[in-house]
Amino acid sequence: MEAITKNPVMLYTEQTPNPETLKYVLNVKLMDGLADFRTKESAEEWSPFATALFDLPYVKGVYINNNYVTVTKEFNFPWEDIMLRLKDFIKSYVEDGKEIIKEGYQEAQKAIEEEAIKTEYTGEDAELVNKIIQLIDKYVKPAVEMDGGNIEFKSFNQGTVSVVLQGACSGCPSSSVTLKAGIEGMLKRMVPEVKEVVAEMG
Repeated sequence: MEAITKNPVMLYTEQTPNPETLKYVLNVKLMDGLADFRTKESAEEWSPFATALFDLPYVKGVYINNNYVTVTKEFNFPWEDIMLRLKDFIKSYVEDGKEIIKEGYQEAQKAIEEEAIKTEYTGEDAELVNKIIQLIDKYVKPAVEMDGGNIEFKSFNQGTVSVVLQGACSGCPSSSVTLKAGIEGMLKRMVPEVKEVVAEMG
């Protein structure tokens, strides 16, 4: 019987602007695209990996994007106590080749989003919303992803753009500055109909 050799998984941690959140970067791809789980219930539907992380008493949120996972911890656990435990857990889970995310997750999420936009906006508003989404995807997302987070368009109503902050951005002290100074300024310049940008925690 041949011994199966595992590919060694290497990972390192990166700080994020959110002190409660740490980014674990791996040398292997976890999934195509991204997935954000705020509750164990949402994880149980789609991600065995996120569910396993939620089983740890100190994990409060899991955000997976391509080759990294951003973990938000419970407030009362210091990172020095859990950082290495999490690292070992993620490393062995991935090395064992266990399932990260179930088939069809991306398609299901996209369908929900597209349906919501289709039913909610018509005519000029629909065009505006598409333009806003494209700008966020092109200019804002890449920068936010560097910090282990994500931003999603939520709604547009009478000049106000609502966005959802995910991963490291959710609950991050500096996210409101980024939002107002960076994102709001850019959208107002590119889309004059935009008066302000507000954030909702996803």
